[in-house]
Amino acid sequence: MTTVTDPVPPQDLSGIVGYRLVYTYATGWQYEMYVKNDHTIDYRVHSGMVGGRWVKGQEVDLVQLDEDSYKVSWNEPTGTSVVVNVMPGKRRVHGVIFFPRWVRENGGRTVCFQNDHLDEMRAYRDAGPTYPIDVVPKFATITLFEHIGTDDESAVSVAPGDLPAGWADRTN
Repeated sequence: MTTVTDPVPPQDLSGIVGYRLVYTYATGWQYEMYVKNDHTIDYRVHSGMVGGRWVKGQEVDLVQLDEDSYKVSWNEPTGTSVVVNVMPGKRRVHGVIFFPRWVRENGGRTVCFQNDHLDEMRAYRDAGPTYPIDVVPKFATITLFEHIGTDDESAVSVAPGDLPAGWADRTN
């Protein structure tokens, strides 16, 4: 039970940690997130403004908001901030991406395996422009939700373009 003096509800992350989810926003942008453990995700962007981008070991804040409702939030070396609410039982996601101006204007610069380009991403971020921030709030449908276990380095190990044809179109 939460109270004014103890506002944090019990945290049972077993409904999301170790799961891969593929979800498609109303814009058609398709993302994949693997919740590697309670503080790290790996992800790939299959289509959209930065389609082809992929990241391993992204530190996140992960909390359970309520039964079957989780929030994953993080800030990237690019200066992009992301907040994703995941409701697996409803097969629904609501994400808000906060793109700095330089990403909105030159998103192709981020389409890479970010881990191999961290200094470059920070340099782009620092050069800007940062403002105005482009706020993109969107709902998405989870098309694939599968448990693969925690800390599986093979879960996201190649670029989206190197996956077999139709890989991200699988559903369950």
